[in-house]
Amino acid sequence: MSKKVTVLGGGVLGTQIGLMCAYYGYDTTFWLRSEGSIGRTQPKIERYSGMMLEDLKKAAALVGNPMGRFLYPKGMIKDWDNATAESLAELCAAGEANLKNCVHIELDKAKAVKDAYIVIESMSEDPQAKIEVYKQFRDLLDPETILVTNSSTLLPSMFAEYTGRPEKYLSLHFANTIWKNNTAEVMGHEGTGQEAYDEVVRFAESIGMVPLQLHKEQPGYILNSMLVPFLSSAQALWANGVAEPETIDLTWRLATGAPKGPFEILDIVGLETAYNINQMKPAAQQEGTLENRMGKLLKEKIDRGETGINAGKGFYDYTKK
Repeated sequence: MSKKVTVLGGGVLGTQIGLMCAYYGYDTTFWLRSEGSIGRTQPKIERYSGMMLEDLKKAAALVGNPMGRFLYPKGMIKDWDNATAESLAELCAAGEANLKNCVHIELDKAKAVKDAYIVIESMSEDPQAKIEVYKQFRDLLDPETILVTNSSTLLPSMFAEYTGRPEKYLSLHFANTIWKNNTAEVMGHEGTGQEAYDEVVRFAESIGMVPLQLHKEQPGYILNSMLVPFLSSAQALWANGVAEPETIDLTWRLATGAPKGPFEILDIVGLETAYNINQMKPAAQQEGTLENRMGKLLKEKIDRGETGINAGKGFYDYTKK
């Protein structure tokens, strides 16, 4: 079986997914649309590679600490109970080598997907844009290649007919900072073959994830069925002028003990993703509605380049020391 994985897109999650594959030794190719996309993706690759390795190095100090089992990067260390400082040093050295040697960027579509075991589509939450990508790649994929989408909210049945391989197409959705929050929601559609579904479960396990198997299609899967309404509620408070994002975040952190508030999470997810999700609501197109105001406020920030933590600024300024 091929050890090549191709990720279509170099956004926040797409970058993390590809790096986790590379960390575990998969020959990983990022397909990007243009030279400009390389300039935006390469810093993400460097940033997230550094964060992953830093967390792995820090884990060595947690060996023997009862809190270690709660704090170690779960996606990067499969056997914490038997971990030692020496074994983690070896793991870090191997991971560093893999992150350096197994990551490639390709603009040519055919070269990007040739001989790929799995192709992971991780484009923006824009249905028409995803359809166009599937149409472009459908005749370039090898017959045995499995195609999965990391869509946060869209159902695989919406796109299966455009892929050219509906029986080998399904959803594999990851959470942000996947080297620590190592969830992988596996969701097929009615035409997904059981063999492909089971293979994706095995693949998720092979890159340190915990496969969370869904029995039927669900918009938002498990995680985002809970997370999106939470984030939307926070944005509604902001759009209605009830409170500033900083105050809303502080309220949530103080009252729940959560490490981050909703707007801090939105900065990590990316404001473009939040905007695209909001704009799929019919009410977002109706002047004067709450959803319409939310969309306008997000668009203002996006137009100013304040798209989240990777841009250096979103709801918070990350350029300040």
